[in-house]
Amino acid sequence: ASNIAGLPDGSLIGSASLRRQAQILAINPTLKVVNFRGNVQTRLRKLGEGVVDATLLAIAGLNRMDMDDVATSVLDMDEMLPAVAQGAIGIQCREDDEKSLKYIMALSCQDTKTAVDCERAFLATLDGNCRTPIAGQAKVLPDGQLKFSGLIASPDGTKLYRAERTGSAADAVALGEDAGKELRAEAGEQFFADMQAYQQETGGRPPAQVAA
Repeated sequence: ASNIAGLPDGSLIGSASLRRQAQILAINPTLKVVNFRGNVQTRLRKLGEGVVDATLLAIAGLNRMDMDDVATSVLDMDEMLPAVAQGAIGIQCREDDEKSLKYIMALSCQDTKTAVDCERAFLATLDGNCRTPIAGQAKVLPDGQLKFSGLIASPDGTKLYRAERTGSAADAVALGEDAGKELRAEAGEQFFADMQAYQQETGGRPPAQVAA
């Protein structure tokens, strides 16, 4: 299949991400998402053995391992939003360590920082964590504007709320916060209460139907 929508009904998808589970089921609720762990080689072996029909792997990781040929499709942002700040590397040091700060600032990418600031503001407004089906991605466009897309969903994908913002990169935090406020109002506080109850009950993990 070239995309998630192209998978046959009832297909078994391996993923340990609640965020991915929610987006997959929102596309096709007949698909089944099961807990799927292990390194890249282990997951590919399980896939080859027919334990699952499909799985999702980071293309950046496959490129780094010179294994991008195993990917049958690269999903775009419209089909699968990533986790907030996914792929960004943060370095911290003591605020009075001027020597370390000098080296760190030389490594810093302003566009990446701007995007991450927007995404994290969105996440903070929704009071989310790594076990919450929240996704968001911001990108600085060639004209200097910042474009942000974000969503929050129920684990089964039956409820999914999206928000988009485009504006000045200088307003990155405000754009993220505003998108978060929109989704918080649209989803309603009961949605977040139900989400918290789900996390307490399951630990925020997809069903553990596939052995490691």
